[in-house]
Amino acid sequence: MDKYYNVIGGERRESSTGERFENRNPANWDEVIGTFPRSNEEDVNTAVESARSAFNNWRLVPAPKRGEIIKKVGDILSGRKEEIARLMTREMGKVLDETRGDVQEGIDTAYYAASEGRRLFGHNAPSELPNKMNISFRQPIGVAGIISPWNFPMAIPTWKIFPALVCGNCVVFKPASDTPATAAVFVDILLEAGIPPKVVNIVHGTGNGVGIPIVNHPDINIISFTGSSKVGKTIAEAGGRQLKRISLELGGKNAQIVMDDAYIDLALDGVLWGAFGTTGQRCTATSRLILHEAIYDEFMDKLLKRTQALKLGNGLNEEVQVGPLINEGQRNVVEKYVEIGKKEGAKILCGGEHETDGECAKGFFYKPTIFGDVTPGMTIAQEEIFGPVLSVIKINSLDEAISALNDSIYGLSSSIYTQDVNAAFRAMRDIEAGITYINGPTIGAECHMPFGGVKETGNGHREGGWEVYEFFSETKTVYVDFSGKLQRAQIDNR
Repeated sequence: MDKYYNVIGGERRESSTGERFENRNPANWDEVIGTFPRSNEEDVNTAVESARSAFNNWRLVPAPKRGEIIKKVGDILSGRKEEIARLMTREMGKVLDETRGDVQEGIDTAYYAASEGRRLFGHNAPSELPNKMNISFRQPIGVAGIISPWNFPMAIPTWKIFPALVCGNCVVFKPASDTPATAAVFVDILLEAGIPPKVVNIVHGTGNGVGIPIVNHPDINIISFTGSSKVGKTIAEAGGRQLKRISLELGGKNAQIVMDDAYIDLALDGVLWGAFGTTGQRCTATSRLILHEAIYDEFMDKLLKRTQALKLGNGLNEEVQVGPLINEGQRNVVEKYVEIGKKEGAKILCGGEHETDGECAKGFFYKPTIFGDVTPGMTIAQEEIFGPVLSVIKINSLDEAISALNDSIYGLSSSIYTQDVNAAFRAMRDIEAGITYINGPTIGAECHMPFGGVKETGNGHREGGWEVYEFFSETKTVYVDFSGKLQRAQIDNR
């Protein structure tokens, strides 16, 4: 068992409370991975002071130079990929293939971010007056508060922190208390690569103890949060009172449509990966399958056989396909929704219970579960479950399929399987979601494309791609008048 610390100003520090919390393996709750400081507002204040003191120097480092440091972070992550993946599997449960992918997403994001240091483009435009030039450029904002979730403990922090740093901001980082070890390693790598010590600070603890003080701190100018819509609304309200810039990436209730002309085996691969990858613990997970009645029986027969054959267990076992839920509380949430589904008239076709045999005995495992006879208005078709539960809805037309998919307060990811190009383009146009896949599952974001959703999935900002660099920077407009005389726009030119 390791003992971890906050890192503030480049120094390892205990919390001001002196209290600690344990980080345990959800596949084997007997295994304690490490202990972490249970921090509070005082620790946040110290971290913000550290970041604020570093800002004036860091903002003047040329953006390409800042990008070169992030490139080195990617190099270090590449060399330590397997080590970090194994640590991540131990602390959050998902299988090694997925944790390797999580680290690789961080590597890809590092190399993309490094190149963006040379592409913080502004604009120039002709002036309406003679001997005058109009230009704009990007400037850093200040101190960024980063609050990340537990399900992608490397990928999502890199989505946020790399752009923040390349744009010239300093960072106070609160990782999820379920996955603090991966975050601690990440911050060590940032410092090893050459990020100045006070520029990045990590404070461990709970949402109440650390997250709320970050949101409320007057010297934090920008907040990036990934988590539940309920918490996101609270952050938006609190941050709005101080006019902070806030990016919220929140819940999802994603659906995959399978039309009667789809390649069935391809669509099967997609829904299995989308619904049960990461044990359904993704904001982009396939929670609803909208299936055309003409292929319903054939598709469901194959889907049930393949789902029941999935192997559950410790993600460090290369043969395992589905790991545990993150903790007992989340398993209880899944169990609650399964009971709600049954009471509302949906039919359990497979799963619907804990897995406690063999190596699953000491973890929080739940069998992949499929409900049939689901209607769009049922609770299990409306609310985010964040577990291995798939609700199947039968439809008989494209219009009905799109209507069922859009019947949600969320709008993150979506998918349609069809060979009809016209249907595909109608889906791209009419589906209410930030992301739509054609003949692919609802999961599988790429780091150089914008990521985010509509409706209660967020507040309009995007992570990933070029748009996140606009979020983490301000536009400054400059007018250069070299005429040698007063020129009054809209007056002297008319």
